[in-house]
Amino acid sequence: MPNRIDRLPILPPRPREGHKGLFGRVLVIGGNPEMIGAPVLAGASAFRSGAGLVQIAMPKSVLSQALTIEPELIGLALPASPEKWKSATEQADAIVVGPGMGQSSAARTILRAVLKLPGKPVVVDADALNLLAAGEKWPSSVRSTCVLTPHPGEMKRLARIFKRTELSQTPEDRLKTAIRAAASFRQVVVLKGHRTIVTDAERYYVNNTGDSTLSKAGTGDILTGICATLLAQGFDRFDAACISVWVHGKAGEIAGQRFGQRSAMAREILSCIGEAFDEYVRFYGSEPSSQPGT
Repeated sequence: MPNRIDRLPILPPRPREGHKGLFGRVLVIGGNPEMIGAPVLAGASAFRSGAGLVQIAMPKSVLSQALTIEPELIGLALPASPEKWKSATEQADAIVVGPGMGQSSAARTILRAVLKLPGKPVVVDADALNLLAAGEKWPSSVRSTCVLTPHPGEMKRLARIFKRTELSQTPEDRLKTAIRAAASFRQVVVLKGHRTIVTDAERYYVNNTGDSTLSKAGTGDILTGICATLLAQGFDRFDAACISVWVHGKAGEIAGQRFGQRSAMAREILSCIGEAFDEYVRFYGSEPSSQPGT
């Protein structure tokens, strides 16, 4: 059994004199004409989590609408020219792929291209997970370093790759399944749900924040944005995933207290990310901020 982790890492200082280039660049790839909000929420979440720059790659037909919702985002119209695609993926410190992307042949081509990027940190979510689950085995061409964020339904589909067809929702079986997936895919797995599990098959963490406030469409996209920002800022994949699920859960709790567990929407959870990070620092600590000129 892997080692259980109970203490999460402290956050490094955010230099007071820092500029946007120091805090990570995130590329979010997703969206289709019937689902614009998912990648926008992921991109906004990355900004709320401290990313300096966030680019969103979406079909040309809906990109302008997405940028109207969140004007801070940089747009990349899909399909992109090889030069623009190369520039976007090379400049990104971390990539999100999947939110609202659909499962078309074009989406499959994009996913394959992203997963071939050597050593690039990638958060794989939503439709990207379903595209992977449609295969009979984990693709041998994967060169990126991934964090997979399945909910129970997506995990059930992914589990067919390692020949598990019956999955229960007991805590013990959820843990065994997550560990088996991480070992089989050689990636970090975040199995979402009550007491979200994070594992790299050598360590595991069971999260203790969050409540039913998070049981709304769009909240998973917020988690991917938080995780991508931490990856873009240089965190180890396992640490980034653990911190992100803690902060995500705490933001849900705060939003539930403020707007009601029944009534809080994803956008309101998004607005509570800053307070959730403050709570994280109070709980786990932070290195002192650097002073100008030091």
